[in-house]
Amino acid sequence: MGEIEKNLRRVRERMEHAAAKAGRDPREIKLMAVTKTVTVERIREAMEAGATIFGENYVQEARSKIEEIGQAGIQWHLIGHLQTNKARYAVRLFDLIHSVDGITVARDLDKRAAAEGKIVDCLIEVNLSQENSKFGISKEMTPELAHELRDLKNISLKGLMTMPPYADDPEAARPYFIALRELKEEIKQDDIPLSELSMGMSTDFAVAIEEGATIVRIGRAIFGERSV
Repeated sequence: MGEIEKNLRRVRERMEHAAAKAGRDPREIKLMAVTKTVTVERIREAMEAGATIFGENYVQEARSKIEEIGQAGIQWHLIGHLQTNKARYAVRLFDLIHSVDGITVARDLDKRAAAEGKIVDCLIEVNLSQENSKFGISKEMTPELAHELRDLKNISLKGLMTMPPYADDPEAARPYFIALRELKEEIKQDDIPLSELSMGMSTDFAVAIEEGATIVRIGRAIFGERSV
């Protein structure tokens, strides 16, 4: 058994344990392998070990990998910031875009998706920590953006995403995960049927699962430290 297969097995075991602790069905929680700077060969190794969802930060990097690996039987998610000039590529390449953070980029995605004759699934990225270094819309503005997205014909809003401040203690992230879950429930009261919460990474995904994560974004715990 190779290193990546072993790592994936450990991550899945920890996911199942966290789900059991929270009284959740582990099948509700999707494991995304974050492949920023990861080579095609190592991505293929993860695929052979059963990984089916891959997350990329940059459209251009993803484009070259997807052209080589393909899209059959797997999903590609965009988790990095999306610039409007990359929207047409994002519509073609990704099954789910996690990083919609304003109406301008949403409208551009909607227009590009209409031209392609498809519906684009997306999440709103929420900057709960209000850090200037992070992208995302404020908590206060999220419900308004959700309503605006609901009216776009070629956008399908599926849920919310956040990235808490980095901390050595996973428990430090818990208040942010709770806040995102509560925000989702608040928006659902307005008949916007959100189902996805993308939250939790290698250091804190167990806590995220305990607080309702449906997608966890795991890079280092699968592929090891990035070389760049």
